[in-house]
Amino acid sequence: MILPKDRDARFITLRRGGTLTNSDHHLLASWAAACAEHVLPLFESVRPDDPRPRQAIEAARAWTRGELKMMETRALGGHAMGAARDLRGAARFAAYAAGQAAVVAHVAAHELGAAAYAIKAARAAAPEGEGESNGRLECRWQRDQLPDAIRDLVLDDQRLRNDICWSVFDC
Repeated sequence: MILPKDRDARFITLRRGGTLTNSDHHLLASWAAACAEHVLPLFESVRPDDPRPRQAIEAARAWTRGELKMMETRALGGHAMGAARDLRGAARFAAYAAGQAAVVAHVAAHELGAAAYAIKAARAAAPEGEGESNGRLECRWQRDQLPDAIRDLVLDDQRLRNDICWSVFDC
């Protein structure tokens, strides 16, 4: 589960009846892209000839600049998640992180999906016995990347949704 049953109006855009501004939506997508890109080498080391996760991250950023439409960005996110299907471990989680980053353009609350999968990738890539520690380091790195304008929003979202769907944001 990625989203709770009742959607948080803070992650619904103003034009859809929520309170999320376009500027903050773009910041969420940019942050999600940074989280995914941080672990992308874990995918690319296994599948160097598969561009789909990198294309999804690039699409998320292009969407924030107004260069891609939401539907195109969302489709590229789906393709990145398709790249994960036959993989296991860190590479799989890294591809999912990239896909989730791109679909933030469609549903802003997927920002936690990108971050959570990146943490899962970092955990899976760690030497035996160091997964939790690596996950906490990745979580702290992500928090250091948060723009001030969305910091409280994302941290509150992590607090609210950690127990119901991710269990990785205890850093």
